[in-house]
Amino acid sequence: MISNMISQCSRSKSLKTSFQTKMEHRVTSDGKCNSKGAPPLASSYDAQIRPLLDAVDRLRDLKVMQEGIELPTIVVVGDQSSGKSSVLESLAGISLPRGQGICTRVPLIMRLKRDKSAVSPQIQLQYKDETIQITTEFGITAAINKATDEIAGSGKAISNIPLTLVVSKEDVPDLTMVDLPGITRVPVQGQPENIYEQISGIIKEYISPKESIILNVLSAAADFTICESIQMSRQVDRNGERTLAVVTKVDMAPEGLHEKVMADDVKIGLGYVCVRNRVGDESYDEARVEETKLFETHPLLSKIDKSIVGVPMLAQKLMMIQAASISKCLPDIVKKINEKLSFNVKELNNMPRNLSTMTDAMKAFMKVLISIKETLKKILILREYDEYPDDLEMHGVARIVDMLTQYSQELPVNPHMISEGEFLMEEIIFLEEAKAIGLPNFLPESTFKTLLKRKIDGISHFPIEFVKKVWNYVEKVVIKVLLKHSDNYPQLQSSMTMAAQNLIEKMTKQSCQSVQRMIDVERVGAYTSNPDYMATWCSLMGKQDHFMDLLHNHSECSILNLDRFGKFNVDHLRQQQKEIAEKAFDLRMRMIAYWRSVELRLVDGPALHILYSIQKLVEVEMDEEILNEIAGDSGKGLEKMLEESPSVARKRDRLRKSVELLEESKQVVATIIDRIALLDD
Repeated sequence: MISNMISQCSRSKSLKTSFQTKMEHRVTSDGKCNSKGAPPLASSYDAQIRPLLDAVDRLRDLKVMQEGIELPTIVVVGDQSSGKSSVLESLAGISLPRGQGICTRVPLIMRLKRDKSAVSPQIQLQYKDETIQITTEFGITAAINKATDEIAGSGKAISNIPLTLVVSKEDVPDLTMVDLPGITRVPVQGQPENIYEQISGIIKEYISPKESIILNVLSAAADFTICESIQMSRQVDRNGERTLAVVTKVDMAPEGLHEKVMADDVKIGLGYVCVRNRVGDESYDEARVEETKLFETHPLLSKIDKSIVGVPMLAQKLMMIQAASISKCLPDIVKKINEKLSFNVKELNNMPRNLSTMTDAMKAFMKVLISIKETLKKILILREYDEYPDDLEMHGVARIVDMLTQYSQELPVNPHMISEGEFLMEEIIFLEEAKAIGLPNFLPESTFKTLLKRKIDGISHFPIEFVKKVWNYVEKVVIKVLLKHSDNYPQLQSSMTMAAQNLIEKMTKQSCQSVQRMIDVERVGAYTSNPDYMATWCSLMGKQDHFMDLLHNHSECSILNLDRFGKFNVDHLRQQQKEIAEKAFDLRMRMIAYWRSVELRLVDGPALHILYSIQKLVEVEMDEEILNEIAGDSGKGLEKMLEESPSVARKRDRLRKSVELLEESKQVVATIIDRIALLDD
């Protein structure tokens, strides 16, 4: 029996090292040279390798990668004409399309299956949910070309839709590889101008996942350090930890090859293998004999270590790397399948059931309305952000406090910050225009009120802008929450959104009117019970004698220090009448002392109003407004809920298919993990 998947996942981690040790032991014993001095092309440990590969191939057939679950893959890349197709032909013992320019125009997934009982090769080509049986090896090229034309067109364009070629033979290694279009920078006739960008995009998509093994095919004549394929692979595998290099055409450029491979200037972590591919009309068996002879007798190539030469050794290395990679990735695959399956099952269970009556529709609608209200209450009142932990813009209370802090900092804190011209000249002008027959040294109350009104007018836009800014933010939050919770009923979203926007527009207007009244009240007259007013005024008036002395004694410094309220040049006041300068000083000190009370009221008042209004919006106004819009009058909004939206139907169907796929994928992986456990025992 298959044990629980989670326990298998942890068990597979402990089995992995043991399994890889077994693989290495089998490679050592099976990889010995035969009588002709060459290691066998296919190893005999089918019981270990093939089931692993079959499991991954089955997951690939199920299209589990479309669920965001990456699979271990050997990806074959190389510059154009580097010999990629020749390497694959040598491994598979079959002919692939050849010609000028780009031969591989779509990703070709090649599955090689060693079948000892096969009398003749069994070859299939799979694409677009079709499976074509190819009866002879000579028909492979024609079938691939025909399928490529159907996918990418009959010209020279490329496509990212893959073909899968399955080859079952007696003498092939158990491997699955993806051959990609060769890299070219210069488009030829019939190719799009951005051919390089298109090919680069496909290659990077396949080699970027950490599960991918990069098989980099290099021509022996090339400078490895400037090969495009090397540069691309280093972008995603900087230290070469998952890159294996195959050096082709060694017989054409043997000089210095041994030194290039040993120097490893381009950091190939999995090492090099140098090969000689089939030439002319040679059979594949003849090509292997010639390859062995070349590396044994050539004066330069014979210096290369025999463990890194020959197609058979390449096959051995690839099978070993592939098995180790699959074994290593299995725990992560199990974990990701379980996580994705759990998420999709939850999503599917949360999908709305088909509604048949108005009562059902009302119940479903009220459920949506309650969920919207609960979420808004959390983020706009209670400061609970568990539904949006990483989306700081949805941390409602915190963002509103940020806006309040910014508003209070922008609001001028003292009247001298918004005064015009030189120190006290504004006050002197007002006093001159307020002259009347009466007692001397008497400060008219009307002068203070007039000056106060002018200063309040100067800052009246700040509170209005603040409340508008807060409501604009609240509207964004409300709409986002509304759309999230009504996602299963898109037919209602436009009506609900409009109702919410209309309500917030109305509340914004009410807030602006309320804050405007606060500003108007400040204009009417001056009053405060705050003891800080008298304390501040008395402290400032203590500077009056010093101020008058500065005006009288021209030899002294002309700077008046009012401590925390600033320093002011009074030189321009020495020509003013003593009496009016004294009154102007008194008027300014009263204004400074009083302005703190004004500032507090214009900060605290709008803040408390906003707090009250948001609470009212969430707890009372919002659901009433939306309820009236959807269920009011004839209840036409509820009737819309009885007709399931096409987008919801598509989502339900997608989730069902995904759950089925993931459940089958889970079974496939569980089976192979049990098999590994048996091998370990």
